Amino acid sequence: MISEKFSALNYQKQDYNIYESAFKKHLKAFEEATTVEEQRDAMREIYKLGDIFSTNSSLVYIRHSVNTNDAFYEAEQTALDNMRPMIQNLDLMYHKALTNSKFKNELIDIFGQQLFDKAALTTKTINENIIEELQEENRLVSEYDKLIASASILFEGEERNLSGFAPFMQSTDRAMRKKATDVRWSWYASNKEQLDTIFDKLVKIRHNIALKLGYKNFIEVAYARMGRTDYGAKEVAVFRKSIHENIVPLVVKLKERQRKRLGLDRLEYYDQSFMYNSGNPTPKGDPDWILENGKRMYDELSEETKEFFSFMTQYELMDLVNKKGKQSGGYCTFLPTYKAPFIFSNFNGTSHDIDVLTHEAGHAFQAYNSRDFEVSEYYWATSESSEIHSMSMEFFTWSWMELFFKEDTAKYKFEHLAGSLNFLPYGTAVDEFQHVIYEFPEMTPNERNKAWREIEKKYLPFRNYDGIEYLNNGGFWQQQGHIYASPFYYIDYVLAQVCAFQFWVRMQNDFKNAWKDYVTLCKAGGSKPFLELVQLAKLKSPFQEETIKNTIENITAWLDSQDDSAY
Repeated sequence: MISEKFSALNYQKQDYNIYESAFKKHLKAFEEATTVEEQRDAMREIYKLGDIFSTNSSLVYIRHSVNTNDAFYEAEQTALDNMRPMIQNLDLMYHKALTNSKFKNELIDIFGQQLFDKAALTTKTINENIIEELQEENRLVSEYDKLIASASILFEGEERNLSGFAPFMQSTDRAMRKKATDVRWSWYASNKEQLDTIFDKLVKIRHNIALKLGYKNFIEVAYARMGRTDYGAKEVAVFRKSIHENIVPLVVKLKERQRKRLGLDRLEYYDQSFMYNSGNPTPKGDPDWILENGKRMYDELSEETKEFFSFMTQYELMDLVNKKGKQSGGYCTFLPTYKAPFIFSNFNGTSHDIDVLTHEAGHAFQAYNSRDFEVSEYYWATSESSEIHSMSMEFFTWSWMELFFKEDTAKYKFEHLAGSLNFLPYGTAVDEFQHVIYEFPEMTPNERNKAWREIEKKYLPFRNYDGIEYLNNGGFWQQQGHIYASPFYYIDYVLAQVCAFQFWVRMQNDFKNAWKDYVTLCKAGGSKPFLELVQLAKLKSPFQEETIKNTIENITAWLDSQDDSAY
């Protein structure tokens, strides 16, 4: 358990040879065990060793992402990028031994089937012949992260990174919105060659990994990496079709509603994130004020969240404010040795500050509630399940939004729910794009951009980029770090959003039981596959078209009941 603030936690440099020696000793004990109790003891030692490595890896990743200019942690990140595939290969040895255990039935009784299903997937994603490719893949992802974080653009009298443009892109001054949007995208255009090169190498490396593992292309490898044991690419294709048929027309109507609300002849590319002529809702205080109100919110929401958020603040397990040299985006990671989640974000003065606080707190709340699992595979659910935790937390905290937005609360709630619906086609477009590029890995960068633009027009027909060549030629996707770092992750947000919408519908009528089922879901961690976790939370599968139709009917009814023209 953690006993000191995050800044005081010591990083222990990792030595692969020492790790390998200890791991093989414990693996031998597992394989030679004569009782299930002996095997379980050996498993505890293997997991303890892995937790130490994971904790130190997380410490490096956090400190490097907080300040990508820190030379020490940049070097350590590079070293760990090279070491991680070798650690994964050792994990493969363990998972093979686990699958072949003479006490497998007894271990299933103790830990459940999911541990063994995940172990079987591991054998599909790695062997010793692809370690160099995995090392290069890690290096390229880090290169992308560093390139994005390196942006330093003089704008309105101050050097700003990419996250710092958000307030200007939501300005009530349309000329300022256009100026900020153009300058931000001009940075991407000027770095297009490097962005193309990094991704081109990633696609080719991942395709080569798939070939070495015996697959036709990277798609099946990616699904196995994502831990998808109860659905595959066929089910996702049907889901994408349902989103296109049921959601895209609704979002087109919402965009037309936005255009009329703003009194514009046409919604331009720089108007997309601007919701009201009176200005988008913004938090009415600085980051310290937001954190203080966040503490009050979680104190009042439930006893579980009161304990959790007090823990997070006591040990300073959050780095929330945008700053020079900081990696973009937001995430939650976990320090297993300390049984402590950590939240990273980039506050920039927009409503997104509150979204990311509640979103990442949802991830952290789940990790906090499942931190005592004996096997580390269960600390986290697979990503589509994990995003239910985060996206649902955004909705469960709605009753406290007045703390942050004051007179803008009604504006925020409309924007938040409409924005969540607006997201579904975009998230689906990202997934379809990734299926195309990994099915045809020989594509050139320009051919990929053309493919994105065609898919974008299919799912986001209201977007137009007149006057900005980089976006008109299909460059928008290059800002989406998941496409570089976590291939095939993005559809998980869409699946989870459909589930989170169901929680939103339920909490309108029975908040207490909706919350109870949410906590049950969080406590289950990764002990079950996606569809079983959905069932555990008393939700319906998003793969069923009637689920989408019925859920969205409630969402659109609420949106239609709001007089957004008055905001």
